[in-house]
Amino acid sequence: MAFEEKRAWALAVIAIVGYAVYVVLVLNGAAGRPLAEAPYVGALLWTILFGIVAGIVSGIWFGVAARNDGLQADERDQEIGRFGDHIGQSFIAIGGVSAMALAMFEAPYFWIANVLYLCFVLSAVLGSAAKIAFYRRGMP
Repeated sequence: MAFEEKRAWALAVIAIVGYAVYVVLVLNGAAGRPLAEAPYVGALLWTILFGIVAGIVSGIWFGVAARNDGLQADERDQEIGRFGDHIGQSFIAIGGVSAMALAMFEAPYFWIANVLYLCFVLSAVLGSAAKIAFYRRGMP
């Protein structure tokens, strides 16, 4: 398995686990109140920080494990990375437009922050899934 494919798997898992932890923390924090009144900022910041640190640590770990194989990406790796990133970026645009619409309708900050976070997670998962599929099945 290529180094970049391992990183894609790791980032997809980190994004899913981080978001699941965030959802559980927010739902537990709501304690019968409406979700828009639940404390979410701390959980949001901590899960994002966890995701960043876990991504860095996994990249270092896979890099150390593959040091004998060489870490240089060939043309195929670069092309897969570029296409996977382009596919994942669609959710960044969807999240931005959705957050803008929520802001125009003066939705609570909770919903604006959560739609942005969800779209960032979906972007990471979709981009990673596309890279994994390209590694497994080849480029179109």
